[in-house]
Amino acid sequence: MPEENHIIHDTATALRAEWGIQPSGNLSEEEILQLLAQKITEILQQGPDVFYQLMYRLDISERKLNEVTGSKDAAQQIARLIYNRQLDKIISRNKNRQNKDNIEPDLKW
Repeated sequence: MPEENHIIHDTATALRAEWGIQPSGNLSEEEILQLLAQKITEILQQGPDVFYQLMYRLDISERKLNEVTGSKDAAQQIARLIYNRQLDKIISRNKNRQNKDNIEPDLKW
């Protein structure tokens, strides 16, 4: 599996677990974003407290949220923020795992 597909797959898996979304078999970024946007719309209907607690837990920047919240396609833009944040986490974990694997055996704890 090419690296990009692997990262998209890992991101979808993490989002599936956190958000309960069920992408179809042909994982695509567009489908994941669409499912996330639908979920965001549902959460926003529950009230701002639930939404902002979730964004805080996900470490989504308040500044970025404020930039997109008033727009007509806010759910799609918020979905993009969430997707990008999860993508950053996956890439960081993979990078740290590679760095950890490159440590000499004598220096590992």
